[in-house]
Amino acid sequence: MPSREIEFKTLLTPAEFQAVVAHYQLTPDRRKTQTNYYFDTPKQQLKNQHWGLRIRTYADYGEQTLKVPATDGGLWEITDKLSLQEAATLTKNGTIKAPGQVATKLATIDVAPSDLHPIASLKTARWEFAIPEGLLALDESWYGSQHDFELELEVKDPLQGKEDFHTLLRSLNLNYRPGENKIARAFKEK
Repeated sequence: MPSREIEFKTLLTPAEFQAVVAHYQLTPDRRKTQTNYYFDTPKQQLKNQHWGLRIRTYADYGEQTLKVPATDGGLWEITDKLSLQEAATLTKNGTIKAPGQVATKLATIDVAPSDLHPIASLKTARWEFAIPEGLLALDESWYGSQHDFELELEVKDPLQGKEDFHTLLRSLNLNYRPGENKIARAFKEK
C-alpha cells in the first residue's frame, strides 16, 4: 500500500548543521547510516516521469522504494521490504526485486525490472525524530566528490506544513537554501 510523503527541505552550511545538532542536543549514538542506490532506464524513463527509484540499506535490513508525484503535492511512496542479504544481492547485481509492489507500479509505464540499471549511490548519516511540527531529519550525505548537509521536515498537511517549515527555519536562524532532491544531486555526480 503506497504511503504519502510531504516534506520540505533546505540545504545547510556546515556551521548551520552543527548549530542544529547543538540546538537539539543530538548525540552520535542516535544517528543512523543508510546507503541509497538509485536506478533508472538507459533512456531515463523514470526521471522523465519525475519518478525516483532506490534501494536503501540500513544496518539490519533494506527496502526498495519508488517515489511517484502525487497530483495534489508531495509524493506517493511504494515500498517493498528486503532482507539485508536481498538488498546486498540486488545492488551487487544492479537490479531490483520482482515481483513486488514496485515492479507492479513500474509496469504501468512499461518499465520492466530488466530495463533498469544503477545510476548513482549516496550515503547518508541521519538523525530523525519527532517535533511538534512533524518528523525532522538532519542529514549529512556523501556522493561522488560531494559532501552536503540538509534539514527535512516531513508533515501531514502541505499548506500548514510549509508555514511550519518556514517558522522552524526562522526559529533556528536558518536561511532557506533550496536544493535538488538527493537522487538528482547524486545523479549529477555519478
